[in-house]
Amino acid sequence: MTSEGSNTTAITLRTPVKDDGFRLHQLVAECPPLDPNSIYCNLLQCSHFAETGVAAEKEGDLVGFISGYIPPQQPETVFVWQVAVHEKGRGQGLAKRMLKEIVGRDACKTVTHMETTITADNEASWALFRSFARDLGAELTYHEHFEKETHFGGQHDSEFLLRIGPFTKPV
Repeated sequence: MTSEGSNTTAITLRTPVKDDGFRLHQLVAECPPLDPNSIYCNLLQCSHFAETGVAAEKEGDLVGFISGYIPPQQPETVFVWQVAVHEKGRGQGLAKRMLKEIVGRDACKTVTHMETTITADNEASWALFRSFARDLGAELTYHEHFEKETHFGGQHDSEFLLRIGPFTKPV
């Protein structure tokens, strides 16, 4: 668990617990354009995948969350499923702090790469992951992975698979 102050109140980073599931569901709803998952899915993210997720709290409020997992066929990779930062947590580098928190965990001791998917127009996510790769001195590559028509039936923009690595653990 880490804590960092700003000119207001400190934000504490910690491993999620299942009691965060409903709060995560509410946080995502308050962070458009994030895609909502079912509450049950959020409960699994906060329990089954807790060691590769991070919750950020400020004054008792959940102001940030990253859900992720290590794909069974890729033990060297942590896949970041979703990054949510509430407006109360923005402008403080919180998302990048949460990414570093995850890759620094014991659960990620075999991890040398990070993957995520991002739509072409999600400038904030592209900036976050490019900055994270620069901080780690790691290569960033990407290609179209889930195509709008083929995989989403035209109902969601294409998603690009972004891969960062190899890297060593952040200090």
